[in-house]
Amino acid sequence: MGLVLDSGVLIAAERGAKPVSAMLLELEQKHGETEVVISSITVIELEHGLHRANTQALARQRRAYLDTGFLAIPVEPFTKEMGQLAAKIDADAKRAGLSIPFEDLLIGVTALHLGYGIGTRNLRHFRMIPNLNVIEF
Repeated sequence: MGLVLDSGVLIAAERGAKPVSAMLLELEQKHGETEVVISSITVIELEHGLHRANTQALARQRRAYLDTGFLAIPVEPFTKEMGQLAAKIDADAKRAGLSIPFEDLLIGVTALHLGYGIGTRNLRHFRMIPNLNVIEF
């Protein structure tokens, strides 16, 4: 099984000054050799954080970290089929009185569509997505 990393995993690694290579090695040691990807939606979340940096130094630091991450971790595009699945899950959740944050829904659907689990620090939102294997980081 592969793993889609949520933005919170990368943000925590960057804030903890953990190189992307060390984070990926730690992941492999914990979960065995597995394909690791990020969703194109995660790219939006990470880039948003870069553009909200309150100093030029922090923006440069984030840019360097993201560029390294984007070279090391493939980005999966969001497709029409994923959109169709997201629409159904969102409608079902709303009927059940649940509200899944849109970005998390799209990232989770990326994992579901690929048959992967989601690696996240945000268990609450991703556990609302049926049949998604949620792995805490």
